[in-house]
Amino acid sequence: MFSDKIRISSHSKKLLENSKRHKGFYEKYSSVVSKILKKPSFQNFMKWMLRKESIDADSVEKIHVMVLPFRKENGKSLAGKYVKNEICIYPKRLGFCRKLMEKHGKKKAYAYLKNRARATLIHEFLHVKYSSDEEKVRQLTKEYFEIFSKNQNHQSENGRGLLKFR
Repeated sequence: MFSDKIRISSHSKKLLENSKRHKGFYEKYSSVVSKILKKPSFQNFMKWMLRKESIDADSVEKIHVMVLPFRKENGKSLAGKYVKNEICIYPKRLGFCRKLMEKHGKKKAYAYLKNRARATLIHEFLHVKYSSDEEKVRQLTKEYFEIFSKNQNHQSENGRGLLKFR
């Protein structure tokens, strides 16, 4: 579907400025996010959601999984953005990830980061149709992410493949 549009991207100058340890962390993070977004179960869900919302998948030409975080002028980090037929997905900062792992363990931290990436892609695709209605996009993101999560939980409990989205 759109897995061929997903690319890991970086601002090479900024990446070179990071220490080797930070660079390795962010490269691994972006690789995990890229793989999770390309999984057939999520691709099938997105195909269903886009069809349900009458959103043309081709309206997005590229999906950039960014290696480095993006901080807005107000100091808050950005999860993603949709601009001119392109979606960018940004990682959480290293400090946040460390605290998350210390408090909840590696397994829960990874689950959070993967779910954040999925929710961000859902959110940004909804901006294609509802460009200026942030409240509606947030509401629909929550609803669609819950649908995806429930189907994943059902799949895990039953040991079966992904439920058919109709």
